[in-house]
Amino acid sequence: MRVLLGVTVAVVLTVGLGAASAGVAAPPARAGTGSAPARPRVTPTVLTTTRAPGKVVALTFDDGPTARYTPQILALLARNHVTATFCEIGQQARAQPALVRRVVAGGHRLCDHTITHDPTVGTHTPAVIDQQLRASRDVLATAGKTDVDYFRAPDGNWTPNLVRLSARDGMQPLGWTVDPRDWSRPGTAAIVRTVATHVRPGSVILLHDGGGPRDQTVQAVAQLIPWLRAQGYSFVLPG
Repeated sequence: MRVLLGVTVAVVLTVGLGAASAGVAAPPARAGTGSAPARPRVTPTVLTTTRAPGKVVALTFDDGPTARYTPQILALLARNHVTATFCEIGQQARAQPALVRRVVAGGHRLCDHTITHDPTVGTHTPAVIDQQLRASRDVLATAGKTDVDYFRAPDGNWTPNLVRLSARDGMQPLGWTVDPRDWSRPGTAAIVRTVATHVRPGSVILLHDGGGPRDQTVQAVAQLIPWLRAQGYSFVLPG
């Protein structure tokens, strides 16, 4: 179901760097309150680490929002004063706009994850890709009353056009470096162990608040936040 970026990202990064010379329009100023975090710098490359230096990590949550699990994740983050990035599916956001607003109100960032979690989105013509990206971005922006800072390809299926067009539309392409495959429900202990084994300074950690039962993920996050802090890590937003 989910795959690490691997060779695909390497190819995309090469193409993205070549496209960088064409320039990417600066993203518009963030709407909403002055308490919202500054928007990330957008580049036509897949971001797989934090840009902040030092012993930091970024938590990201995919496939929400969901009525059962997103509030639990938000409560954990609020209790521990952690900000994160939520890569949300457009149809989920349309069904749960109040949860999108809660994500934004908590100081977290929004990430476009397509309307239906379509892993083939990058294989279409540029015109169709652009139309789909804008459609899902606009659903999130309307629900959250703010800008959408990132785009994450479903299943990590990046193509050069998907990278280029998401950046052109003002969204930083966002990958990951640590994938505990929590979507497969390997058990809370396995999720925690995988993150603990593979985390490094600058890691972007992939987790889920939707797409199926996520009780193991909630329990794992409750353990990982204090463990990471005990190892000297602090939490940042990508970019």
